[in-house]
Amino acid sequence: METRNFLPGERSGAETGNALPGERNRPPGMANQLPEGQPNIDSTQRTAPPNGRMRGGITGAGIKYSPQLIAYAAVFLAVFVAAYYFLVRKKVKIRPGHERILIFTMLGAGLLLRISAATLTDGHPFDMSLFKNWATAAAHNLFQVYASSRSSDYPPLYMYILFLAGKAAGVQAMSPYYTLLLRLPSIVADIATAYLIYRLAGKYLSREISILLSAFYAFNPAVMINSTFWGQVDSFFTFIVVSSLYMLSEKKIGLASALFTAAVLMKPQGIIFLPVLFFELVRGKSFKSFLTAAAFALGTAAMIILPFALSKDALWIFKLFSNTMGEYPYASVNAFNFFSLIGKNYAKDATTMFLLSYHNWGMIFIVIITAFSWFIYIKGNSRAFAFAAALLLIAGVFVFSTRMHERYLFPAVALSILAFIYLKDKRLLLLSAGFSSTVYINTHLVLFETSKGINFVSFNPVLIIASLLNVLLFFYLVKVLFDIAVKKKTYACGC
Repeated sequence: METRNFLPGERSGAETGNALPGERNRPPGMANQLPEGQPNIDSTQRTAPPNGRMRGGITGAGIKYSPQLIAYAAVFLAVFVAAYYFLVRKKVKIRPGHERILIFTMLGAGLLLRISAATLTDGHPFDMSLFKNWATAAAHNLFQVYASSRSSDYPPLYMYILFLAGKAAGVQAMSPYYTLLLRLPSIVADIATAYLIYRLAGKYLSREISILLSAFYAFNPAVMINSTFWGQVDSFFTFIVVSSLYMLSEKKIGLASALFTAAVLMKPQGIIFLPVLFFELVRGKSFKSFLTAAAFALGTAAMIILPFALSKDALWIFKLFSNTMGEYPYASVNAFNFFSLIGKNYAKDATTMFLLSYHNWGMIFIVIITAFSWFIYIKGNSRAFAFAAALLLIAGVFVFSTRMHERYLFPAVALSILAFIYLKDKRLLLLSAGFSSTVYINTHLVLFETSKGINFVSFNPVLIIASLLNVLLFFYLVKVLFDIAVKKKTYACGC
């Protein structure tokens, strides 16, 4: 579910008299009602190739806050570089009695900052209207959301969350805060992830660094712009992914398998992380672990899918995934990666390059990246490499595969922090800063260009620099993990 794109010469709903959900110029008397509880927008409406500009300006994301966000991002980076220097080099200490007060004050401030900022804008103009429609449909009849072809293209897990938001918005006192309710799960997931970082870092690092890493995530502009200003669900998805990897690192195979399954049923990108579970199962060489993982995965899938399947055919979930993953047949969909770097943003991925199509090259890269991740996991020979392997997979697939959207690299911010916690190589902190920068730049540019009516990013210096930086960050990550796993060479942070 992404930005609505118009074909050349196509008129928007506002121009034809059939306004799309969320368009400001709805004809008088046309209420945003859903027949029989079904969404009134077809997912195919969002798959047309771009023509450069959408009809009419849209201001839901709050264009006027773009300069303030850029300034905040710059200040954030400077503050945390200085904080890291003082904590590591100057040996600044936090008293044990002050640690709990400090962490909960910090997380509370992060939560309040997000909630207050979320009230300033309506979020991404089309994504938020679609979430609102789906939430309304779910609240009306949750298990009939997929009964029509004009329905959600998201897997079913998040429908339960939207159901709760829709029900809450049905309360008269809460209805004015509908868009905030839709963003609240991701906002809470941000804080939950920051707290998880703090708890895990506390097991392996000093309390000072633990609090710093948690704050780095809680106040990270790349994280805040996604959940708070855009209103997307990547934060919620990322929390599930990092929780699954944590369970895997704790040798809780059943819970890890259940959470990996939940991640796939939350967003199709969850498939990218499944090899990490396989790596650990193979490394453990336990048939019982394979059976446990399979049982928990099937049980979780049944609990999430079956209530929706009662009104559909047996293969509906596979058709849903197939349709969703095939919606955007482009080399890049505003993702600042290798294909955007060579000027192929929104180029058809069936286009041939060196005998093969972009799509085929992307599939080859996925196989190579997965194989190398397995090699690193084998050489590392420890569950401590779970987060590093996941980081390698998401960064590599984002950079070198096709059909990537601007937000798909988002989990790399948390994964790089957690990989640092487990492997204690300070170069992973540098990678975290790098991925935070490119994720923020990519998300910021796409969000605010969309808000101005431009539905794809042109080949410009910002795109080129950020795309090149993502390619370089990936290869640097390869070198760092090769050093750690194969050469057994680590640059300790002294923390």
